[in-house]
Formats: sequence, C-alpha cells, structure tokens
Amino acid sequence: MTSDAASPIPLEAFLAVAAMLFCVGVWGLINSRNAVRVLMSIELMLNAVNINLMAFSNYLDGQLIRGQVFAIFVITVAAAEAAVGLAILLSLYRNRETVDMERFNLLRW
Repeated sequence: MTSDAASPIPLEAFLAVAAMLFCVGVWGLINSRNAVRVLMSIELMLNAVNINLMAFSNYLDGQLIRGQVFAIFVITVAAAEAAVGLAILLSLYRNRETVDMERFNLLRW
C-alpha cells in the first residue's frame, strides 16, 4: 500500500466544505430568532466565502496572492460588521432588554 503525500486535496473538497458552511449560515440566518445567532450565521457565510477565495486562488492563480488579499479584505469587513452589529445589539438590549428579533419593531409606527 502506497500513499501519495504530495497529492493535493481536490478543489471539489474545498467547494463542498464551503457550500455546507454557507448553507449552515443561511439556515441559521433564516431560522434564528436571537440576534447574536444571526450575526454568527453571517460570520459563517463570510468564512465560507473566504474558503472559496483561498481555494480558487490556490488552484487558479498559482504563485499570485490575489485570493489571499481578497480574503483579508473580507475578514476586515467581517470584523467591522461584527463590531458595529454588536454595538447596535448592545444599544437595543439596553433599551428593550431583549435580543429577540421579533421584538425589534423600531421602524413601525
């Protein structure tokens, strides 16, 4: 029995993991009533995008680092989204004392 240590993981494996992670994020986004879980689901979706960027960069660009640069940009945007989202949730929790998404009706008359 021989093993090929030099054989890379196929691109389809990365795409399957990213698709599953994205689907879990979408499911959490749709079914969750807790605002913190919604933010975590969005983070899962952004991490799935990062896996795709890194996989395609590795398989298509070769030695170029375009995918890594885009992934760092997505990580930066995700960090800013998390900071702003948690600040908004903290403000809403102070006023309403809940993080239930169905109780937030600030835009209704």
